[in-house]
Amino acid sequence: MKICVITPRFAISGVPLAQLRFARALAASGHEVDLIIGKVDSHLTVPETPGVNVIALQRPNVRSMFWPVWRYMRERPRDVIFSAEDHLNALILLIAILTRSKAKISGSCRVRPFDTYSNTPFTKRWILKHLMRLVTWRADALTCVSRDMVDQYRQVFREPPHVCVYNIVQDRAAQARMSEPLDDPWLTTKTRPVLVAAGTLAPWKGFGDLIDAVALLKQRGRDVRLLILGEGPLRGELEEKIVDLGLNDRIRLPGFTNNTLKYFSRADAFVLSSHVEGLPNVLVEAMMCGCTPVSTDCPTGPREVLRDGRYGYLVPVQDPESLASGIERALDGPIPKEILLEAVEPFEESKIIRRHFEVLGLVAAG
Repeated sequence: MKICVITPRFAISGVPLAQLRFARALAASGHEVDLIIGKVDSHLTVPETPGVNVIALQRPNVRSMFWPVWRYMRERPRDVIFSAEDHLNALILLIAILTRSKAKISGSCRVRPFDTYSNTPFTKRWILKHLMRLVTWRADALTCVSRDMVDQYRQVFREPPHVCVYNIVQDRAAQARMSEPLDDPWLTTKTRPVLVAAGTLAPWKGFGDLIDAVALLKQRGRDVRLLILGEGPLRGELEEKIVDLGLNDRIRLPGFTNNTLKYFSRADAFVLSSHVEGLPNVLVEAMMCGCTPVSTDCPTGPREVLRDGRYGYLVPVQDPESLASGIERALDGPIPKEILLEAVEPFEESKIIRRHFEVLGLVAAG
């Protein structure tokens, strides 16, 4: 089949990486795949994607993607279009209606609807909500990356068609990426337990809480190190906090990396300190690498991924003391790798592709 996968931007973060993996998996299954990217961040290049035709529009926002995508849908008819994120889903559905496209369209929702839509008249989120109501009929499938998120859509819209389909996390390239060489003395010549966290250095990721938790562990006599992988607007604030708490020898912010798996596979525990998520792919990636997870019980996803604590340690949100205790439990009682691998089976690429095709009423190939 001729398939288009489309994402608003490419960055080293959950949605674009999930769409890239999805496009790659579809191509490996024998489909003809275009990957449309609204904008590639200036410091990045899209990784090699064998069998995938990458089209980078270099448009600053979703609205400005309208005409290029209109032309694409008129000139390169596809059998199926997979889009991600509500703003882009609405745009694709509108263009499909206006161009009378015959493509089957599946829109994946990745952010809580409470953070996407509003009941306040004439705000952008209110307009988006009404636009989505107008164009939803054209969607052949609307999916969410967690069951909890499906329930939330039922609170925002009347009888929405949304169903749960996870992201691909466990794919064919993962094993090689786990084994890539790593030049970090804390992990290559490990002398004490090493924790790892990853994500945009932004308020909702709760990294300040995690730094406070490490300070508490120091007070309790637990000698651990923490690597927080990623970049973002809070770097300066987090670095200042590390200095103020006297944790320079225990916490580092190595910055951006295009391969977190090689860190996860060598660390003792992975910590997700988020205040809110959609479904945290990074949590699944850590488990895939055999790294015992500790996570806040934030909406949505962690409790679902960890099966109420069977596959990891859940702690309250914005509670550094509980987070520190959860880390201690993980270090004292690591979860066996074979149990963690059991947890990531629902995120394996062939299962996810099959589920998408079933929802669309198609028979998956490959």
